[in-house]
Amino acid sequence: MKVAIASDDKKTISAHFGRTSGFVIFEVEGKEVKGEEYRPNTVTGHAMGSKGPGHNFDRHGLIIELLKDCDVVISHGMGMRIREDLEGAGIKVIITDETDLRRALDLYLEGKLIDRPEKGCVHPHGQ
Repeated sequence: MKVAIASDDKKTISAHFGRTSGFVIFEVEGKEVKGEEYRPNTVTGHAMGSKGPGHNFDRHGLIIELLKDCDVVISHGMGMRIREDLEGAGIKVIITDETDLRRALDLYLEGKLIDRPEKGCVHPHGQ
């Protein structure tokens, strides 16, 4: 199983999925981490400098392609459209209050990471 966590610094969870610098990808067997890699985010509209409601011009196809081998995505905030698109691609999404990347992974593997879908998008639109 692969778990992707949005992170700007490889230590904390990014506040906004689409604006993250990249993703720490953990390969997990059972509750044991077998591998780790970092994938830079060069594909989201926000990452490419787009702003406003047209930033999802491709309906998130590029970010889904980047994370298509992942089973789970964890972020601290995320718009509902990308959440729906990721879930439609078979990727489980968790929006968490946890900000420490390793703690979030541990909580997820223990079945204790709480999903907070009501957090949704955490930035004002038009920015």
